[in-house]
Amino acid sequence: MPVLPRPSSPRVAWADLRAFLSRRSREKNIAAVCALVATAVIVVAFYYDPQVNTAPPPTVVYVESFRADRTDAQIKADQQKDQAAKDAAKAERQRQFRQLEKKLGME
Repeated sequence: MPVLPRPSSPRVAWADLRAFLSRRSREKNIAAVCALVATAVIVVAFYYDPQVNTAPPPTVVYVESFRADRTDAQIKADQQKDQAAKDAAKAERQRQFRQLEKKLGME
């Protein structure tokens, strides 16, 4: 004796569902639809949740190690050298934007 019934066609299953729902009161059908919608919303939320607000991977920050016996003059020279490099990079970026502005005719 089989425990589960044989598979039937979708048309028969739909007719069976309609017959089942027609024997219930309207309030029970509305409650059943609300329960199915709430369940579907939760399932969809769990499906899309891993794709939203994912944290970026951790970044490695390398720090330059300096000697402890450096003089103030060496520190200031290093700072001036680093500032000059930053200024040069900023000027180059501005030049590239000006070039792009000319190319697009936005002058």
